[in-house]
Amino acid sequence: MENFVVSARKYRPTGFEEVVGQEHITTTLQNAIDKKQLAQALLFCGPRGVGKTTCARILAKMINGFDQQEQTNALNIYELDAASNNSVDDIRNLIDQVRYPPQQGSFKVYIIDEVHMLSNQAFNAFLKTLEEPPAYAIFILATTEKHKVIPTILSRCQIFDFNRIQVSDIVHHLEAIARREGIEVEDEALNLIAQKADGALRDALSIFDLIVTFSADRKVTYQATIKNLHILDYDYYFKITDLLTKQQMPQVMLVFDEILKKGFDGHNFIIGLAEHFRNLMICKDAATVRLLQASDNVQTRYLQQAKATPLSFLLTALNMAGQCDINYKSSKNQRLHVELVLVKMTYIPSAVRLAQAQRPDNTIEEDKKKVSQSLSEKPAAVPVNGNSSAHEVSSGRPAIQLGKLKSTVRIPDPAATAPVQKQQASEDVAVMEEEAPEVPEEKVVDMEVLKAVWKDFAEQRRQLGKESEYMMLNQEIALAEDGFTVPVKFSNVLQEDVLNGIRPELVQYLRKALGNRSINVVPNMVREEKQRKLYTPGEKLHYLIEKYPAVQELKEKLGLDPDF
Repeated sequence: MENFVVSARKYRPTGFEEVVGQEHITTTLQNAIDKKQLAQALLFCGPRGVGKTTCARILAKMINGFDQQEQTNALNIYELDAASNNSVDDIRNLIDQVRYPPQQGSFKVYIIDEVHMLSNQAFNAFLKTLEEPPAYAIFILATTEKHKVIPTILSRCQIFDFNRIQVSDIVHHLEAIARREGIEVEDEALNLIAQKADGALRDALSIFDLIVTFSADRKVTYQATIKNLHILDYDYYFKITDLLTKQQMPQVMLVFDEILKKGFDGHNFIIGLAEHFRNLMICKDAATVRLLQASDNVQTRYLQQAKATPLSFLLTALNMAGQCDINYKSSKNQRLHVELVLVKMTYIPSAVRLAQAQRPDNTIEEDKKKVSQSLSEKPAAVPVNGNSSAHEVSSGRPAIQLGKLKSTVRIPDPAATAPVQKQQASEDVAVMEEEAPEVPEEKVVDMEVLKAVWKDFAEQRRQLGKESEYMMLNQEIALAEDGFTVPVKFSNVLQEDVLNGIRPELVQYLRKALGNRSINVVPNMVREEKQRKLYTPGEKLHYLIEKYPAVQELKEKLGLDPDF
């Protein structure tokens, strides 16, 4: 059996042209070599697996003119792993070797990997040599944590910051390797591997080898990848989102139960769902679609679902998912914690419609314009307010901030719809809704027509067997001074609850029937004057004086003194 060589070693770049995703580094180093302006102390910083050590080795071979494939230059290239050789003695041994000029080539290159692991004493012992090295010595320091390197070392080095490798670059590199190895691949699988690698090409190659080994037919498929990496299929997120927007709560609970039965963690699910909402949100604007890192097929599905999902739902659901993520580990019943959030998400469309019915449509259009303007100003970062308290999540009333625009959607508790409706009537609710109800062109409200439409609506409620609503509506109505507000009188809490329960539907009915989008219904509390009971002569006298002030004058003139 032949010895297997992992892809990370087999396809390690041998020249700057083969390095993936670090063109700004390789171009600068190539120009420095060509112009003979290479510094003697270089610091390569960046995440793991992005090519720091690889670029250091390529640079060491290029400045000596060695063939990239030769391995006979060990005497000119000295590598030290500072993670395991971080003492003062290790650095002193390195300094002793610096005294001897190269036996072959022009330079001796010292590559110190994970340099941040050196002790303070080792750093101090290295300072003088690093500041004034021999002309033939070049030091290349590599680290994943630049902030741990002492400032005196940083000031003596020319610093190169390596970037995380883009998903698209990793995918193209994996495709090239697959072609050379004769492996069939699916775009969705390579995109998933690239995202899982989190910008590290070495990690991507390791995952790629794992999936190829897992597949007996040397095929890298999406299903094999999610199964091997234990990643939740994105189809679940598309399905959950459709069910939430359609307010099909039982089906949402069943899908979540199926996810848990497959061994997936509720915490990972809610994080993935938030990421899905984020992807839908950036698909709302053509300027931010490029931020979606997915294959063409998946991107098409995101664009289709984004058109069907209101932005108000996505913003509110994102806020809820974020709060669920924050409070997940501290929850005693973690499954119930996630299920409660899913239930609240199903009520978002109802809350939006309720809030929309309580506001004139022109304010909704203004909010939509502000949202579009905010998104166009900052397409790459849509901040979601994460400062809502845990109480807001438990009560289902999260506050959402988008840029400079603040918009609040209040979500009713499923177990207490009437109290929430009562609160809705007394608070100003700001809503961002994408589709305003279709109503005819604005018309002047005729009082007689209004009374007829009002009576028709009341009769409809009566035919439905809702006598309490009919009695509430069966009263004399009139328009306020503004010409579009109808005050409705009530005298107690029960009547107020009945009014708030039918108010959204009543407002929509009036607007469509009258052809006026500004018509609105407002509660008007009427306090009944209670009959005062008079018992003593003094109470009776005081009552007469309050009602007839002349009695006081008569009392004084006649000198009357009632028996108190």
